[in-house]
Amino acid sequence: MSSTDDSSSSEDSYSSDSEIAVNTPATGADARRMFDGMPPGVDRIGALPDGVLHYLLSFLPAQEAVRTCVLAQRWRHLWKSTTGLCIVGASGAGSVRDLRKFVDHLLILRERTDLDTVHIGFSKFREEDVPFVNLWIRFAVQSKVGVLAVTHTNVNQPFHLDGPPLASRYLTTLGLHGVLLNRPFLDFSSCPALEYLKISSCVINVSKIGFQSLRRLKIFRCRSFLDHRIRVSAPCLISLKLDGFSGRTPLLERMPLLETAFLNLGTTLHDTSDDMCLHYSRSGVFCGANDVSCANCLYNDGSTNSSLLLGAIYNAEHLELISSSGMIIFTRDLKWCPTFNNLRNLLLNDYWCVGPDFSALTCILKHSPVLEKLTLQLVSEGIRTNVEMKGSYSSTERSTVIPQHLKIVHVKCYVVDEKVAKVLKFLCTLNLRLKIPWDSVLCKAEQDLLMVASSTTFSRLLDTGGSAVLKKVEGFSMMQRCYHILRSFVYGPWVCYVSSA
Repeated sequence: MSSTDDSSSSEDSYSSDSEIAVNTPATGADARRMFDGMPPGVDRIGALPDGVLHYLLSFLPAQEAVRTCVLAQRWRHLWKSTTGLCIVGASGAGSVRDLRKFVDHLLILRERTDLDTVHIGFSKFREEDVPFVNLWIRFAVQSKVGVLAVTHTNVNQPFHLDGPPLASRYLTTLGLHGVLLNRPFLDFSSCPALEYLKISSCVINVSKIGFQSLRRLKIFRCRSFLDHRIRVSAPCLISLKLDGFSGRTPLLERMPLLETAFLNLGTTLHDTSDDMCLHYSRSGVFCGANDVSCANCLYNDGSTNSSLLLGAIYNAEHLELISSSGMIIFTRDLKWCPTFNNLRNLLLNDYWCVGPDFSALTCILKHSPVLEKLTLQLVSEGIRTNVEMKGSYSSTERSTVIPQHLKIVHVKCYVVDEKVAKVLKFLCTLNLRLKIPWDSVLCKAEQDLLMVASSTTFSRLLDTGGSAVLKKVEGFSMMQRCYHILRSFVYGPWVCYVSSA
């Protein structure tokens, strides 16, 4: 097996990911600039202590670090004791074949000093290269590495990580990109210090993943070809990010210490999920509404009699729940919706704001008794004008749906269209009111101009989807028309901010 020459690079490569604290290699001219600007005959960098130079050399690709041995007698052996290794090609990637001979000699000649960080990055490989990359990873682990990142940029042909499980008392952070993961490698029971794992653009072929010590987990644009769900067990997790997953959405076991979670189902580019309702894609209605069940919905109904995602994140204080329209998971989970007793900040997208009864939004609000801030992120078609509305409830007319501690509802949208108007109308049934601080966004002349239709009531505006007001301001610019529509929302302690896109 070999990668194609026109390998596709990924936006989320660990060579540029500041969250995985692996030293980003300086390449080519960038590396040489480290020594620019010094008068001839003055070696200020060379006068630094060895420990500082070992650290600085860790930012260079290993090839560049070795070449510093010709600078002066002082530099001859400094590269042998760098605190980090960047095993990458000259341009930040390259084929394993081109790296093998150099890396083999490098690992033999290095001093047996501990490593803080190791980054292994490549774009092409052949079948016979696999054992060499696995050997480099083992070398890093034996060197007591704390932060390890493996990046294969050709995500269309993932690199197969095999061999025995990692075993290290020192590994705290692991980043994997563009690799195929099987059960042996994903057994982290012998890594008791591992706290942060990021897996991006990987193929995950295991039935269950267990992380006993993990505190932060990010899964980005991964996929699984299994015909069943991957179970994720991470009881000590405090931060979770699941952003795009092709195949069957993983099943999360309870995470009692969780504080923050971001779940994005089916909206990431190129996602293909087995949890999409096939009937919805044809009719815009979920299975069950017409006593029809597609194969995907039948699988989900029979897979388990409990929540797949929401039941695991019940203790979080901050949640962002995003889904494409046809995804089954959140709608299914609401049948067993837990009570979010600690939830204070909640962000939802259009998926949760479907009329006429807005049952999904109502359900999650009822199960969030201490919620303080709700953000609705709505997407509409039309000329893009950023609109942000911030509002609060009327204390004298509280709806039973509104959590007692809710202080603000933040609505974000690009266009005030009929769909957005329906959401706003629903919010009004919860005794939410809107007010716009025009002094802060318009000059006096613009304020006078927008007073033309100020008598238009909020109810009329919502009933017509904004068309009544739009007719009156036909000659205005799009920004002024947007202002004009919002100017009609004068009803109470809401706050609205409008800005150009």
